[in-house]
Amino acid sequence: MLRIRGSAGGTALTGTLYEPGENPPTFRGAPDDEAPYVWVCDSFYEVESGGQTQTLEGREIQVAFESPMPRGFEDKAHAIDAATAHVRTQFARLGVDESAVDVDVLEVADDPTA
Repeated sequence: MLRIRGSAGGTALTGTLYEPGENPPTFRGAPDDEAPYVWVCDSFYEVESGGQTQTLEGREIQVAFESPMPRGFEDKAHAIDAATAHVRTQFARLGVDESAVDVDVLEVADDPTA
């Protein structure tokens, strides 16, 4: 299992990439094609009112979250590329230049609480 974390403007977004042999969460909309790599991460966008207050680049904004949309991939390189693009796109939706987003790929220990 890998965590793909994008950081920018004083905040971060982290999603999970499940690798072969790991069991991604099952819920409505999860891929059913038994892809060996499954990416799961929130999507969000700025709203005028409602949502959740977040501080980004020193300013408070309202952010609404969409349900995670899991995506399946046949190989690890494509999965990581798509995950990286996803986190950068979420920050771009809030007005942060995609090139300003630092992305880290983190190995997760066998302990599921890690």
